[in-house]
Amino acid sequence: MHVDLPEKRYYKIGEVAKAFQVNASLIRFWEKEFNVIKPKKNAKGNRLFTQEDIKNFKLIFNLVKERGFTLEGAKQKLKKNPEGIFNNHEIISRLEGVKAELIKIKNQL
Repeated sequence: MHVDLPEKRYYKIGEVAKAFQVNASLIRFWEKEFNVIKPKKNAKGNRLFTQEDIKNFKLIFNLVKERGFTLEGAKQKLKKNPEGIFNNHEIISRLEGVKAELIKIKNQL
């Protein structure tokens, strides 16, 4: 899944949920389940997610929603080889972006 978020320092939970096309409750649930997601909280207690959190959400989303891992399986995979997962996911994301650009060019011809 290609997640389209503008470059910002912090993202609100609604922005994250919309970008991933999930409910905010799932974002809060994954925050509790996966210790790699560590949003900051402002004075009101609102979650503010960083670029690092978004990167980790992408990995978790890929493992759970796209590849069908259980939560426990995703936790184990992240624990064993987080860099390998990130590198593979990054390559796939870039290829999806290239594919989208090529389709756009094709449609303009």
